[in-house]
Amino acid sequence: KPGEQKHSKEPSSLQCMHLAVVACGDRLEETLIMLKSALLFSNRRLCFHIFAEDSLKPEFGKKLKEWPSSYTKKFEYNIYPITFSVGNAQEWKKLFKPCAAQRLFLPVILKDVDSLLYVDTDVLFLRPVDDIWHILTEFNSTQLAAMAPEHEIPKIGWYSRFARHPYYGTTGVNSGVMLMNLTRIRNTQFKNSMIPSGLTWEEMLYPLYQKYKNYITWGDQDLLNIIFYFNPECLYVFPCQWNYRPDHCMYGSNCKGAEEEGVSILHGNRGVYHDDKQPTFKALYEVIRDFPFEDNLFQSLYYPLQSKFLDTVHTLCGRIPQVFLKQIEKTMKKVYENRVIVYLGANHRY
Repeated sequence: KPGEQKHSKEPSSLQCMHLAVVACGDRLEETLIMLKSALLFSNRRLCFHIFAEDSLKPEFGKKLKEWPSSYTKKFEYNIYPITFSVGNAQEWKKLFKPCAAQRLFLPVILKDVDSLLYVDTDVLFLRPVDDIWHILTEFNSTQLAAMAPEHEIPKIGWYSRFARHPYYGTTGVNSGVMLMNLTRIRNTQFKNSMIPSGLTWEEMLYPLYQKYKNYITWGDQDLLNIIFYFNPECLYVFPCQWNYRPDHCMYGSNCKGAEEEGVSILHGNRGVYHDDKQPTFKALYEVIRDFPFEDNLFQSLYYPLQSKFLDTVHTLCGRIPQVFLKQIEKTMKKVYENRVIVYLGANHRY
């Protein structure tokens, strides 16, 4: 495609887990820390699809090449320009946050990719990507995407109180972590509020935006909520620990899945990695940012995290450190168990 930068062989292997992100403005560092967190714990090979403004492309290439070879061999990546296949490009680009609407066009652009995990730049993986990728196998015959609820409690949820447009379920869904079967999306005729017959994904996007543009607040996320309101059978809803946000603890703990299993994917929306409003989220971001790739995970990541958490106990999120630590601790133990088994197996041959 014109303007696309390829830095790998075509991601042809079915073993590859495809991860997409859209970065504009000042989101370079945040995006790199997200990709780093995906690499630290995952087992299978990763294929990164990075959609970026022209000014950011050289920096992405430069930074990714600086990572140690023990990690660069675990992934391949392509960098794409920001493009919108239908409607007014400038209108799409300014919808909600810069370039966020790009995620709506991934099924159209990535025609050779069967399945994909899209995440916002402000996401951190606290367990292997493999584990959320496995959810694809749990889709029934009509499901083609998976997202988490926007809120757990309708009486304090945004959509249930303020939305002026249709939305999925009782509290809507959050699009910051979105697992998609792109093949199914491309092949589906979607029910809609515009014409009696179905429309393809690409045919539907611009008319849907035109119809609801005066009623939407959260841009592309609102459009996805409208789509799945009319096509609820197409959506798989995964629990809140796969998209854990400040809302889940800043008013008191309201994500039972995280309390039981720990946070799987952290979503630091509201800019909480960069201010002091939610120091627990900021601590996780800074520790993963500062972790030297090939250092000991317990010594250089887990222990500094525990230490930083001690300074956050005055906040509601900081009072439940086990929620943030449980999955990361479990994942690190598995990493070391696997290394010990490999090491012992190698020695056993001699």
